[in-house]
Amino acid sequence: MDIIHEETRYVTGISPAFGSSGNPSPVTAYGVYVGMKATAKQAWGYDSLEGKRVAIQGVGNVSYNLCRYLHEEGASLIVTDINSDSVQRAVEEFGAKAVDVRDIYTVECDIFSPNALGAVINDETIPKLKARVIAGAANNVLKEERHGDVLHEMGFYYAPDYVINAGGLINVADELYGYNRERAMKKVESIFQNIEKVFEISKRDGIPTYKAADRMAEERIQSLKNSRSTFLQNGRSILQR
Repeated sequence: MDIIHEETRYVTGISPAFGSSGNPSPVTAYGVYVGMKATAKQAWGYDSLEGKRVAIQGVGNVSYNLCRYLHEEGASLIVTDINSDSVQRAVEEFGAKAVDVRDIYTVECDIFSPNALGAVINDETIPKLKARVIAGAANNVLKEERHGDVLHEMGFYYAPDYVINAGGLINVADELYGYNRERAMKKVESIFQNIEKVFEISKRDGIPTYKAADRMAEERIQSLKNSRSTFLQNGRSILQR
């Protein structure tokens, strides 16, 4: 992003040396952590992750920081990654248990956290999952939308990907106002409330959470349109007077 910034100022996520936020991965991880706590609250009635067994698929830049947050709260970690060095680091630093990439779906755990590939929730993997909560940083984890329906029918608590992993985007967007880390992190913490809202809509309308997330976004867009329409109408009325 720094190289792109050499050609245009219309870019975010550049180095702190330029007065910006830098690598958004740690903030994305914090948002996932917060969203995982919100999802856990839906599943168990409380948001503490202490003692929870979390199966982490992928231990890259985001997930490494997620592991750190989980370890600090007292969660038990089970990790896998095609990069053996990343796995070993998690084992050494967080006391994680390492498993083969093919076994991560079948481990006994409370939370399955996809943080690598997309389409990992599919016809083959769903029957294998032992978790109650599915919450991670990966994009497009549902292979098809119908798999979100299956999760709903089977009683899984699924945190929709683009809601829970929005922290990094929220962070770099703050640069548009002159980056303030405290303000950005406060906004990222709102992911907790956003996840709660998703589940609220899911229950209200009797729909899976992936559909509830879309509905929440659509309702926000419509609310904004209505506000702008009212503002413009009032403005015209004032001008006419």
